[in-house]
Amino acid sequence: MSKLLDNVVGELSRLPGVGKRTALRLAMHILKMEREQVGEMTASIADFRNNICHCAQCNNLSDEEICEICNDRTRDRTTVCVVEQVADLLSIEKTQQYHGLYNVLGGVISPMQGIAPSDLKIGLLLDRIALGEVREVIIAISASVEGETTLFYLMNCLRKFPNLKITTIARGIGFGDELEYVDEHTITQALMNRREIE
Repeated sequence: MSKLLDNVVGELSRLPGVGKRTALRLAMHILKMEREQVGEMTASIADFRNNICHCAQCNNLSDEEICEICNDRTRDRTTVCVVEQVADLLSIEKTQQYHGLYNVLGGVISPMQGIAPSDLKIGLLLDRIALGEVREVIIAISASVEGETTLFYLMNCLRKFPNLKITTIARGIGFGDELEYVDEHTITQALMNRREIE
């Protein structure tokens, strides 16, 4: 194989979820593209990496110091949804059902990976709540061991705000899942989060 091709495949396979075979397909596709298109693509990637920043209020990705969501005065400023990563924020935004603000933690507490509470953007959340406008915090983090640890830690931090409503997203069985194939923890969460049928 060409050393140039080998180098490109090696670099592309560093991306999460991209193995050597997928990297090779991507490299071959890039080779078929017009040189101008490839130049635009690489310039766009370099511009993104060099100029993107994190919002000073919520830790979302932004072109400016404060992101569009935090700057949007039409959003409900009394509600903050706490998520692990920017990708989670984007997933919630796609539903068009939530109109409040966010706090992106930047991960979850994981002693095995060396991620401590001080590595997360919990301080941004606490600072925003301390201003007095926030009435509800929705914790929307994954139902993993690390997620539950983070949830427990956040609950302890938020208890110092006595008038604050703290909620979590519902956990349980996904639409289309068959009950016999669902694990016990998920069934337990589904039972605990049951609701009355209207």
